[in-house]
Amino acid sequence: MELEENMTEEQKLTHSVKYTEEDIQVLDGLEPVRKRPGMYIGSTDERGLHHLVVEVVDNSIDEAIAGYCTKIDVCINNDGSLTVVDNGRGIPTGIHKTEGKSAVEVVLTKLHAGGKFGGSGYKISGGLHGVGLSCVNALSEYLKVEVFQNGNHYVQEYKRGVPQYSLKIDGTTLSRGTTITFKPDDAIFETTEFNYETLRARFREIAFLNKGLIISLKDMRQDKEREETFEFKGGIIEFVDYLNRDRDTVFPQTFYVNKVGEDSEVEIAFQYNDSYSEVINAYANNINTEEGGTHLVGFKNAITKVIVDYATKNKLLKPNEKLSGEDCREGLTAIISVKLKDPQFEGQTKTKLGNSFMRGLVEKVLGEAFSDYLEENPAIAKELIMKSLTAQRAREAARNARELTRRKSVLENTTLPGKLSDCTSKDPSHCEIYLVEGDSAGGTAKQGRDRRFQAILPLRGKILNVEKARLSRILENEEIKAMITAFGCGTHEDFNEDKLRYDKIICMTDADVDGSHIRILLLTFFYRFMRPLIEKGHVYIAQPPLYKVTRGKDVAYFYNDEELNSELDRLGNRNVDIQRYKGLGEMTSEQLWETTMSPEHRTLLQVKMEDAIEADSVFNTLMGENPELRRKFIEENATLVTDLDV
Repeated sequence: MELEENMTEEQKLTHSVKYTEEDIQVLDGLEPVRKRPGMYIGSTDERGLHHLVVEVVDNSIDEAIAGYCTKIDVCINNDGSLTVVDNGRGIPTGIHKTEGKSAVEVVLTKLHAGGKFGGSGYKISGGLHGVGLSCVNALSEYLKVEVFQNGNHYVQEYKRGVPQYSLKIDGTTLSRGTTITFKPDDAIFETTEFNYETLRARFREIAFLNKGLIISLKDMRQDKEREETFEFKGGIIEFVDYLNRDRDTVFPQTFYVNKVGEDSEVEIAFQYNDSYSEVINAYANNINTEEGGTHLVGFKNAITKVIVDYATKNKLLKPNEKLSGEDCREGLTAIISVKLKDPQFEGQTKTKLGNSFMRGLVEKVLGEAFSDYLEENPAIAKELIMKSLTAQRAREAARNARELTRRKSVLENTTLPGKLSDCTSKDPSHCEIYLVEGDSAGGTAKQGRDRRFQAILPLRGKILNVEKARLSRILENEEIKAMITAFGCGTHEDFNEDKLRYDKIICMTDADVDGSHIRILLLTFFYRFMRPLIEKGHVYIAQPPLYKVTRGKDVAYFYNDEELNSELDRLGNRNVDIQRYKGLGEMTSEQLWETTMSPEHRTLLQVKMEDAIEADSVFNTLMGENPELRRKFIEENATLVTDLDV
């Protein structure tokens, strides 16, 4: 006791909190994965759940890249499990000489075990760390592996990563390949329901990237039964054509080049269209490198150099005209797919290729082939130069507007839009901004908000449709300038999430046709100019109520007809007053706060983008220049509308 009385506060703390060898935990086998699943698959939400499927399928893809697998079948089973079948060589079934158990069991129970660490199993693979199947096993309530190899049918089952018996032979077979069936553990995941559309988007992408590979997807769940097969013999050429399917293009045929080396491969396809935006998807070993990397840098360098060199050589530029890379890529749709032996990934989400040699390789392969193409097609070359010059002139006109809306540095004074009612908090992670339709509703929202963390930016009428306008006109639009300045994060290549002033950007429009139109105009702007806002989950849609039901002193709000009718049936429709809200302005500030803005009571829909390819197509169809595409879309989808408010 005397000892403690004579101690300093720091000594007392050290003395009271014991930390000994007994506090050191050793997690064996797959325990680390179950203990910290986010470290291995990113998250335990819907995204993490589907990552399990990708891990299993990637093993089959590696067999396809190696030339041994031609077909992959994926089936969502009625009991909540999922099965992946391939016709590759099958996981080795022999006894591993150092582990003393079958290679199948080693792969399924040991982290960093696999054929991708410099052995002769795979030269090129998408799975890099050898944790794929073992992670899936660890995070599954049940997993069954079947291997068809050497005339035998091998089988082994697991529960939460623990083998129920050793690998055994369960009959003979003439087939070959691997079948994995697993059921995600609901004690680990927030949801265990597979999303067909999410899987469909990924498998379609994989089929495009692997010419001739057949991938089938089947849903066996009750009331959800459907099936489709993806096979693209044209590979990434078909990929580009698919992306450009609703646009007018420049080249008679999509440009394509493919160069296979000892330990690497470069495959590129691209086509120009009549739009003002560029769509470039870059992949390394079938992994979508969303943050770009050396292969993308090499591609951009080659495109710019070839076009500028051709224009200069053929005297198509005036002395004062200079083409930038941005000018040369306007309207470009491209797929870059590289494969390499030891890929190095970096960046915030480990989706940026870092191998330095790949920049030079891509630049050389594309530069030589594209230069030859322009020399052989002078009419197309001239059209492309003229298109780039038109973009350059528009870019010059937009320069002043861009500078006015660009986020100023911390050393300069920041001038926010005059109509913005900002919040008092300076911590972006706690702040949110409401984009409100009209000054009237904006005034109500300002009165009803919590000014500590909620900012209000009223928008006057419908903003410009950015799908139909050049950059210069877009950046002159007052509503768009106000949003760019208020958000603070910049646009396009200037976008910087660290400078975003609000964690949530909430679109709050009337629950009618005009409100829906304003909302899609906002989403089009975000997608084309600030796409990471959507990708990182910063964009939300407010859900104001449609009805206010009063009975005596009791007041309730309802957000759709189904909720309303259910309540009316319960009340028997006696002495009930029903108010239908046509707009936000009909609500008092207290009602708007209580129903739509209060974090305790509101409902917000987060805007997600699971399928970027389809998102690009939908924005072009609904907001682009071609009315025929919109008419066709409406005709095909009109029957899906069940509650039309006109």
